Amino acid sequence: MWGPRIQLSLLAGLALLLGAAGARAAEIKNLRIWAGPEYTRAVFDVSGPVDYKLFELNKPDRIVLDIRGSQLGTEFKAPEVKGLLKGLRAGKQGKSDSRVVFDLADGVRPKSFLLPPADKFGYRLVLDLYPAAVKPAVPVKTVAEASNGKARNVIVAIDAGHGGDDPGAIGASGTYEKNITLAVARQLKKRIDAAEGMTAVLTRDGDYFIPLERRYRKAREAKADLFISIHADAFTKSDARGSSVWVLSPRGASSEAARWLADRENRADLVGGISLDDKDDTLAKVLLDLSQGATMGASNAVAEQVHGALRKIGPTHRNYVERANFVVLRSPDVPSILIETAFISNPDEEARLKNPVHRDKLAGAILDGVDTYFRASPPPGTLYAQNAERAREVREKSNRYVVNRGDTLRTIAERHGTSTAQLRAMNGLADERVRPGLVLQVPPSG
Repeated sequence: MWGPRIQLSLLAGLALLLGAAGARAAEIKNLRIWAGPEYTRAVFDVSGPVDYKLFELNKPDRIVLDIRGSQLGTEFKAPEVKGLLKGLRAGKQGKSDSRVVFDLADGVRPKSFLLPPADKFGYRLVLDLYPAAVKPAVPVKTVAEASNGKARNVIVAIDAGHGGDDPGAIGASGTYEKNITLAVARQLKKRIDAAEGMTAVLTRDGDYFIPLERRYRKAREAKADLFISIHADAFTKSDARGSSVWVLSPRGASSEAARWLADRENRADLVGGISLDDKDDTLAKVLLDLSQGATMGASNAVAEQVHGALRKIGPTHRNYVERANFVVLRSPDVPSILIETAFISNPDEEARLKNPVHRDKLAGAILDGVDTYFRASPPPGTLYAQNAERAREVREKSNRYVVNRGDTLRTIAERHGTSTAQLRAMNGLADERVRPGLVLQVPPSG
């Protein structure tokens, strides 16, 4: 047994060790600021867990952040202010603390949380600033009210994967997936907006982070008829290649690679920070899950069309639509697909993704698949549905003509007072070739 003097010496030594550990200040390495349409985010990279205090001042409006037992790193530099911020100052507070003061353009509602290490990131202290003024609720209109009884455009929500603090996969030459996905999404929106009967909305149109569930909820708020999430794949093998199209599979992934990919994509919320504000109501969740079953059938139908269109411009990773449990595809009532445009981890495919011409080809192929789907399954009240009804009426009034030996599409068109273009459209002909015995729908005489 130790004597009292030895025990006191050990206690004194332990106290010195604890004191030395407590005196070691946490380092604030860096500060990044992201500005989105819904909130402004400040992210501090810190060397470890920190204790902090947040309070507000007015006249003028400010947010003050005191980080206890910390010091600014030697390479710390105040970034350019954005969004709801008008300015910021950082320095020492007292003997052992750091203080950061955010000058505000207007009042805000602050929320803060500490994120543990994830992927390539260490500890991060996150401060989200939301506008203090709450926008008045807009009454939800029915489709008929919104269109004033006229045929409406179908709405396609396009989600550029990753963003802000979440770069996504990184290519061999340093290309960030988040930048590629935004470029493709913008080009796809341009293509869709120029097409007849379609309108596109983006879940993000800048470099900022959106939680995964918030992405498909934005599509629902926009009353979208289709949700498309754009990504650029990565794998442990650099020779993996080809685009792919994915739909939700709540029962599990279709392959080991699919499980790996779903886990990686679903970790985005761990990188960007999960909001704990939204609490699922159990009954509502059950009802939404039931609704989701019907939605998954439509998702698979549009995925098949887009996958087929992508195969026409280059190789696909698989010759079928793949399935995995992606959080971003869990909308209960909006058909949803996820497109991996190529493997950014493959140097050749990374170079193509950086090429605007190739990105435009991708956008064109996706549009072709989406257009084919809506022609076959037009949502009620849309211009697609109106055109389908007109085509049906024309077919019902049209005559049948059996192609004889020696007939050409041009001679048939002249005989019935129509054009080859109209005959091709009515009968879904890829070109003007016809064979004897083929039954054609032709317009009624006169």
